[in-house]
Amino acid sequence: MGWKFVLSLFFFMLVVMLLIFYWILPIGDLIEFKISGGSSNFTLNASLNTSMQFYENMRYQSSEISYKIDSCPLAREDEMKRAFVFLENSTILNFYEVGEDEEISVTCEDSVIGEEGLFIAGEGGVTNVVVTENFNVIFNGMIILIRETKCPDPIIGTHELLHALGFDHSDNPNNIMYPTVNCKQTIGEDLIEHVSWLYSFPTLPDLFFENASASMKGGYLDFTMTIRNQGLENSENSTLIIYADNKSIKEFEIEPIPIGSGRIVILSKVFVMQRNIQKLELFIEHNSEELNKNNNHLLLEIKE
Repeated sequence: MGWKFVLSLFFFMLVVMLLIFYWILPIGDLIEFKISGGSSNFTLNASLNTSMQFYENMRYQSSEISYKIDSCPLAREDEMKRAFVFLENSTILNFYEVGEDEEISVTCEDSVIGEEGLFIAGEGGVTNVVVTENFNVIFNGMIILIRETKCPDPIIGTHELLHALGFDHSDNPNNIMYPTVNCKQTIGEDLIEHVSWLYSFPTLPDLFFENASASMKGGYLDFTMTIRNQGLENSENSTLIIYADNKSIKEFEIEPIPIGSGRIVILSKVFVMQRNIQKLELFIEHNSEELNKNNNHLLLEIKE
């Protein structure tokens, strides 16, 4: 073996080691990236009236809402069933009876409660709510029907049912949500319009990047990001895809995210071949429909 061959081999190995040293070892200036665009969340148009509900934009996941009536006298059971039909005929909502796992639970009391000279006809309200960016999503409501209506329309049952749908009292004595009963009370048109608006949004998830940051040193990238679901349904499995200057460098599986919850993703020392990266792009690839797919994309550029 000649000395020229040995020398050539030496220089070849030296070049390989230098390339490895340059491309793989985490040396060089620290480069930080900032959010540049594509991070806007899905936001609702202004609601018609935010003051008529306990909290803004309260709704069940779907306009098809289940209920169960338990241990009620026949007259009060009839009051509630008529209330469900009465509200169905007035709004876009539909109610159906189930034997278990109901969204609205109806029970009855045997005695009328006196309070400051008034008779309480019932109690209704929301018992389980998940807060998201856009909605206060109701999972369960409760109605305690203490007495039935002595009116042609099921005023008491409808009043308590609307409480279970997230609606507060009204100051208008002619409105069915006024605190005391009047047989001439009706459902206000503004409430009907508000229900139509609230339930016009389909029951879909909505994944978005709540925040993200990245830095690079040498050939390695570090990421931290949060992905949240602000929709009306739990998400399915999805994939986080990271691009560096339009080249895919990493894919990461995201498990289903419940309504109102999020996943924090931390990736350390992600190796990339190219240097001098100018932009990073994050994509959430989700096979399911969403309320908005535009916020599944996030652009990060070098922080100056």
